[in-house]
Amino acid sequence: MATIVFFPEGAYGPTNNCVGIGDVLRRRGHRVVFVIEESFAGTLAEKGFEEALMRLGPAPEHDEEPGQFWKDFIRDTAPVFREPTFTQLEQFIQPTWQALIDGAKYVEPRLREIVDEVEPDVIVEDNVLCFPALPASGRPWVRIVSCNPLELKDPDLPPVFSGYAAGDRSGWAEFRAEYERTHRATWGDFDEFVRANGAPALPELEFIHESPWLNLYVYPEEADYPRARTLGSSWHRLDSSVRGTDAEWSPPEGDGPLVYLSLGSLGSADVGLMRTLVAELAETPYRYVVSKGPQHAEYELAENMVGAEFLPQTSILPHVDLVITHGGNNTTTEAFYFGKPMIVLPLFWDQYDNAQRVDELGYGVRLSAYGHEPDELRGAVDRLLADEALSSRLDAVSARLRTVPGTTRAADLIERVASAAA
Repeated sequence: MATIVFFPEGAYGPTNNCVGIGDVLRRRGHRVVFVIEESFAGTLAEKGFEEALMRLGPAPEHDEEPGQFWKDFIRDTAPVFREPTFTQLEQFIQPTWQALIDGAKYVEPRLREIVDEVEPDVIVEDNVLCFPALPASGRPWVRIVSCNPLELKDPDLPPVFSGYAAGDRSGWAEFRAEYERTHRATWGDFDEFVRANGAPALPELEFIHESPWLNLYVYPEEADYPRARTLGSSWHRLDSSVRGTDAEWSPPEGDGPLVYLSLGSLGSADVGLMRTLVAELAETPYRYVVSKGPQHAEYELAENMVGAEFLPQTSILPHVDLVITHGGNNTTTEAFYFGKPMIVLPLFWDQYDNAQRVDELGYGVRLSAYGHEPDELRGAVDRLLADEALSSRLDAVSARLRTVPGTTRAADLIERVASAAA
């Protein structure tokens, strides 16, 4: 059997995506090792995986929670989330790339040690950034894109991170020009680092390579974008990637529609925003399940709500009638998988693109996380819960996605790479 290393970004979204695929491979008898930040130590071992620990920066003097590096970074930059996506390019997107680059530079020696120690047959990377130790190792590696597929740029599609409509090219050129202005120097510095550490030169204004072996992206066909340039033969779409490792969950007692509210581990850290949403939704006649997040002790839920710091999302979604989300790719694609309409309140990165796609295809509603009126949110909840035609559409999407689970398809393709390299 093969030794397969998974290296997800140090956040819950990419990690959970890799857990679902890794679980299939582990059950088939493969040795599965997760390269994770020290703050995640033990969380993957609890699920039965080996762990190889690393850091993206110097160790702090205090204990860390899983993904603390990014929680701290998001907390410090959160005021920018109230700005338009064009403004976020300079104030949030470029600083995020720089933080990622700083981490890649810091961890490079440790990654080389891990590759030498573990001797993987295949390395599976779910990151938006290149880590030179992986392509420079000479071992087969797989790239997973678990963000919105606009990350795979195309002239007929809106620019990534913009949240712009697919059917209206207004502002596309200006957004791309601003991206280049704000990112050219950052990219040039990182490209030099990548080449100096034995990896190929980066593609123009890209921060990661396409894998010569296998590339996967996660998005349902029903919501995917029509491209002017067909992706190469190494690319495969996973219509879904839903893990089967979450704990069982039973819905609360009571009658009437049940709504799930989650802004992800990073978005829910904004206590002010969470308090606002709780107050607005308290005025509706529906029941809510709330993923309270890392600041769970800092605010109280309303009487029509239950919740906790962490919730088994994939076990909850089958029981709810509507999802209110930040638009992270995992939650968005899982809502499609379980056939649930969405209200999307985007905050940063590709969440605006997911929000726009859901809205323009009629699978839900995009609202401003900070700028919506209370009645806008409550009205959207009412409309979506009453929309029987949409419910039927999503039932059909869900039925198709369940026939070929993306985790199984990904495992098959990764096994093929391992067999070819043996």
